[in-house]
Amino acid sequence: MKLTIERAALLSSLGHVQSVVERRNTIPILSHVQIEAAGTSVRFRATDLELSVVEENDATVDTPGTATAPAHTLYDIVRKLPDGADVELTLETERRRLSLRSGRSEFALACLPNEDFPTIEDDDLPHSFEMKSSVLRRLVERTRFAISTEETRYYLNGVYLHASEDGSLLRAVATDGHRLARFEIEAPAGSEKLPGVIVPRKAIGEIHRLLADSEDMVGLSVSDTKIRFSVGRTVLTSKLIDGSFPDYERVIPTGNDKYLDVDSKVFSSAVDRVSTISTEKSRAVKLAMEGERLVLSANSPDAGSATEEIAVSYDAPAMEIGFNSRYLMEIAGQIDGDSARFELSDSAAPTIIRDPEDTSALYVLMPMRV
Repeated sequence: MKLTIERAALLSSLGHVQSVVERRNTIPILSHVQIEAAGTSVRFRATDLELSVVEENDATVDTPGTATAPAHTLYDIVRKLPDGADVELTLETERRRLSLRSGRSEFALACLPNEDFPTIEDDDLPHSFEMKSSVLRRLVERTRFAISTEETRYYLNGVYLHASEDGSLLRAVATDGHRLARFEIEAPAGSEKLPGVIVPRKAIGEIHRLLADSEDMVGLSVSDTKIRFSVGRTVLTSKLIDGSFPDYERVIPTGNDKYLDVDSKVFSSAVDRVSTISTEKSRAVKLAMEGERLVLSANSPDAGSATEEIAVSYDAPAMEIGFNSRYLMEIAGQIDGDSARFELSDSAAPTIIRDPEDTSALYVLMPMRV
């Protein structure tokens, strides 16, 4: 195998595939990227057996062939090469080395046998549809912060993607038991009968990274066990979490009749300041509402106390409720509009938080005892 490729193109492709590769691997071949050159292009593959990324890019191919190379080492080398350089990659079969030449720089990287690289099964994925990358990016951003990191409840370690009962909406939901995020869009053509699937946290992170600078349409294909995202010349395939997502609709309260409207930026900043004093473990902040004023307070046996008052709109009886300050700030950070609306019931019941200017997003937050 011998090929020449622009440094920028090579860096972009390696950047997309190497992030899948775990830093520590018990299976040596999984720390490598597979490079396959043919025709006028080169294809890069990486996998951790749960998730795989394949990206194609233009290259001048002198000798077709396939090689493997240490993913992170190769990426670091290319990252440090000067802009505008051409990179020549040559497989030295006898020495089992991949030679990289660029300008006056030359590297020889140890290869592993290409036959050891796991084959990525191309299963039949019966549900296929497309959506704008900007829409999928919002769907991911509005929900991924609420994904659970608790491994014992593995079925919460991802985003639950499903069609509404009447097929008119496509919904994404994430929860860790303390807060819940739901985002819905008009169902793209072909997604009306999508079964409920749980997309793992790592796959959500990778697709978010891929969409960061993409304006392409994104193709989604889903089966009972896998999901595939096609973004430009990149294909990301992931296994789904095998489990049942809880009936989240039961968690969303329907009788919250007390409304608190706050300036989302002012509120978030005030929570951030007051929480400086709260204990590291609980991060608790108390909200005391009465009339047009909201008093935020925090107490710590070691650090002392803090209070801050802000102007709000609230016309229900006076009420106090406590929340985890980090959760409050993360939800406030999702609100693009000027104001956030809290729909409350009492100090022990879940609270709904909405962006009045964006009805597609809904957040539920459990209170804390303060």
